[in-house]
This record gives sequence, C-alpha cells and structure tokens, in this order.
Amino acid sequence: MFAWLKHLFAHKQSDDEMQHKLEELRQRLPVPVFWLYGKTQSGKTSLIKYLTGADRAEIGKGFQPCTRFSQEYDFPSAQTPLLSFLDTRGLDEPGYDAAEDLAKFDAQAHVVLVTVKVLDHAQENVLANLRRLRQAQARRPVVLVLTCLHEAYPQQQHPQPYPWSTDDEPLPTEPPLPENLLRSLDEQKRRFEGLVDRVVAVDLTPAEEGFNEPNYGGERLRQVLIEVLPAALGQTLAVLDRATGELQDLYARQALPYILSYSSMAATAGALPIPLVDMIALSGIQTRMVYHLAQLYGQPLSGKRFLEIAGTLGLGMLIRQAGRELLKVVPFLGSVLGSVASGALAGASTFALGKAFCFYYQKVHQGQVPRPADLRRYYKEQLEQAEKAWTETASKKVKDEAVQANKG
Repeated sequence: MFAWLKHLFAHKQSDDEMQHKLEELRQRLPVPVFWLYGKTQSGKTSLIKYLTGADRAEIGKGFQPCTRFSQEYDFPSAQTPLLSFLDTRGLDEPGYDAAEDLAKFDAQAHVVLVTVKVLDHAQENVLANLRRLRQAQARRPVVLVLTCLHEAYPQQQHPQPYPWSTDDEPLPTEPPLPENLLRSLDEQKRRFEGLVDRVVAVDLTPAEEGFNEPNYGGERLRQVLIEVLPAALGQTLAVLDRATGELQDLYARQALPYILSYSSMAATAGALPIPLVDMIALSGIQTRMVYHLAQLYGQPLSGKRFLEIAGTLGLGMLIRQAGRELLKVVPFLGSVLGSVASGALAGASTFALGKAFCFYYQKVHQGQVPRPADLRRYYKEQLEQAEKAWTETASKKVKDEAVQANKG
C-alpha cells in the first residue's frame, strides 16, 4: 500500500494537465447561476454582496465582460465557483437587444433576479426584454426583487418586524408601512404580473448608513431562492450561509468560500466511478487550495513547509481514501458505494485540511506556531464533522437520483 501511495504521489503532472482536470470537475459542480436583470443602480451589487459576503471592491474586480452588454462574476473565483452571477448592464439603453444575451445565457441561468427600485416606475425596457426572456423558458423561476424601500420613508428606520415573511398580506409593523410604499408595491406587482413567479421586498444597505437592520428582507430573499432552486443548487446556497454566517474573523470569512469550493471539487473528483484516477486529481486540488489559503493569509508557503504540516496530520486519511478507491473495482454495487464513500471522504478531508491550515495561519498571526498535537486534534474534529455532513448529503443525493430514475 505504501509503495503504491509513494508511486502515486511521485507522479508529476504538468500544470496544463491539472488545469484541464480542474476545468472538467468545474463543469460537474452544482453551481447556482443567477441572471441579474435590472437597470443600473437598482441594487444588483448589494444583492450579490448579501448572498456572498464579499465586499463591493472584490465584486467589482471579479466581473468579466462576456457579451457587449453583460458581465459574469464567479464567487469566490472563476476556477472554483460556488455561485455565479450574470449581470445584464444594457437595460437602460434604448438600443439594447436581448437576443445576444439570450443566446449566451439562456441555457446557463437557473433563476432570473429582476431588481427594481420600489419607487422607480419607468421600467418599459426592463418589461419588454423580460417578456422575451420569459418566453424563451417559461418554467425557469423569475423573482422580482423590489429594492431601496427606505426611499419611501426618508430619515426613518425600517418598520419592524419585517412584514413580508410570507407571500400573503404584510404583517402589522411599528411604525405602520407608509401608504405611498404600499401603493408603489402594488403597482409594481401589477406591472410585472405574469412575468415573475415570486416577489420579495428588500433594503440592503451598508452598515455605516445607520439603519437598524442593514439586510432588511435579506433572510426572506434567501429563503425564496432556496425554494425556487433545484435541490442540489439550493443546498449550495444554504451551506454557504450557515458556514460563513457566524464567522467574525476577516481572514476566516474570506478563506471559507474557497475551502468550500475546493472541497466540492474534491468530492466531485472522488465520486467519479473510475478507480485510482481521482487520487491524482485530489492531490492537485488540495495542494492548490493550501497555496491559495497561504496567499489569502499573506504567509509564504514552501514545499518543505507544506510537507511538514501535512506530515503532522498523518497518513491515515490517505490510506482510507485509497481503500475506498479499491471499492470502485467491484462491479456495479462496489462502484456505486465506492464512489459515494470516496466522494464524501474526499470532500470532507479537503475541508478539514483547509480548516487545519487556516488554524495554523491564525496561530502564526498571533505570534505562535501551533503544537503538532493541537493541529492534529483540530484536524480530526473538523474531519469528523465534515465527513458526517458530506456522507449525509451524498447519500441523500443517491436516493434522490434513484427516485428520479424510477419515475423516469
């Protein structure tokens, strides 16, 4: 076994070959794609900031032109995305033609998010192009996000509690909702009737603006998106929210989306029903993750230091992964079970490895090097939690696929 492992990881792949493998895995990842439709300054960037936790500068740098009128932003990176946003910029322009964007994005987008300032009723171009988009795929969910609620009650705090917790009539608030806001909401709903499936009212503002709830309506928006997305895609959004929601450390908040991305990619590689092949890809994925984390923390990481830390964590995980790889050799049942187990272990071990390196870097920032025993204990704790979560998710996915196959 040890001779085989040594041979396996002594194998050197060119960076181009590894990049090709990663791109193949990227295509298999369940990445929700949100098509943002709305005028400039209608709140699209605020929406992305809320869903990802990224700052405005990072979002601005991340957008890449992909058509004459539109841009694409992959979070946290184009190489390992968890969420993808397509932003149509030209809706304010009289000469905008939706045909080019429809040809480019129609097959990619899972949900269309139409952002409209609640008091802005000049939406003729948005409506005209939304009709074409809706006709192209009538079954694709379209969510109307009405933004900038505070413009209807200037110099005041948001009415509490948030009144639109369901699709029914709004709940009573203190102070009561202004009449001009209610009339404007009703008019926007009437105008977009038949073109959207759900309507959510939000006010997502920077904390420095002084509102009592900067993400007013944000939880309702996230809930609606999880409801309208397919199960696997909605799970990605829910996991990202749970994982980053309580983190206070800036470095940890920045690093965790990358750890989740690389872990998802590793789980995808581990689940491929091809014995031994994904072990090579897994080593490349984990190595890239660690070097990426080192850059985020501003800590140089040599190959020697990488091996020292990895050696501290031990070879037990590697042996377990190899053992589950061998299950794939058994025809049919062994291949299915081996793929599920191997994928769960690959994702969990990558997550635990990333968290362990963050633990190491955090201690270094505090002026100390963690003891090997503490690092091993932390890695083991993270691995146990992650493997349980990944195994449950993988098993549920297999059951769901079996149910769908039986229906077919």
